[in-house]
Amino acid sequence: MRNLKQPTLAIVVPCYNEEEVLSETIKRLKNIYIQLLADKKIKEKSFITFIDDGSIDNTWEIIKQASHEYTYIRGIKLSKNEGHQHALLAGMQQVSNICDCMVSMDADLQQDPNAINDMINAYSQGYEIALGIREDRESDSLFKKFTAESYYKLMNMMGVEIEFNHADYRLMSKRALRFFLQFKERNLFIRGMVKLVGLKTKKIYFKSSERFAGESKYPLKKMISFALAGITSFSVFPLKLITISGIIIFIITMILGLDALYTVLFTEEAIPGWASTVLPIYFLGGVELLALGILGEYIGKIYTETKNRPLYFIEDEI
Repeated sequence: MRNLKQPTLAIVVPCYNEEEVLSETIKRLKNIYIQLLADKKIKEKSFITFIDDGSIDNTWEIIKQASHEYTYIRGIKLSKNEGHQHALLAGMQQVSNICDCMVSMDADLQQDPNAINDMINAYSQGYEIALGIREDRESDSLFKKFTAESYYKLMNMMGVEIEFNHADYRLMSKRALRFFLQFKERNLFIRGMVKLVGLKTKKIYFKSSERFAGESKYPLKKMISFALAGITSFSVFPLKLITISGIIIFIITMILGLDALYTVLFTEEAIPGWASTVLPIYFLGGVELLALGILGEYIGKIYTETKNRPLYFIEDEI
């Protein structure tokens, strides 16, 4: 029977080149930690773990300094940059056996740390998972807002269960963590995988803020890569799309063929051989390349899964 009143809480924060914002992040999380202790909502052996995802700035030095000042702050340094999802997984695996529940959040302070209090309340009410949901995207640029909302809609259209406006800000109980860590895939899309765990879940809404300092570590290239990872890890709809495209192409080809036949038989405008040669080459060539690209994405996933290489290496730990 889990302790619903005073759990041992682990806050896991992946970091990559966050020297400009990290001191403020530590300050705010420290205040949250102290307040939760004062309210007797968590045990004194609760802690905060920062995961340095192979940063090349002073991120690790800031984490080490904070750990010397405060006994409840810990740090894990990965040997190289593995990506946000792998860094988060490293933190989840490291704390899973020494906490009653875990909260994961980003280091940029766009996610309101005060929502942790609401997540702990949800845990004390018997919820195994509490999902942090953004109330709005007013802090985002028009382009980011449009692309993010379009992505969530596209994922749902493809049959992928993903919570709208939920990133990787959530609480998970020890049991939920144990269930989650049974997933062995290498191509991680954690926000989708958490939905597969099931268990009693509550939504916690919070107001998002602009990044406190520094630049986003998710430029357009990484955003597209992450989006593709989510689609190919959770949906076979793109493969079905190839079949649908084949049917549509067959119908269009028949129509173009009839049109070309009509032009040859009943008009004098036809260029001999053009319609029957050029149109099918352009049309089918483009579709074949698209189909090969989609198949290549899935084959690439299979290739990386079968290698079974370690997801990360821990260089240092404090």
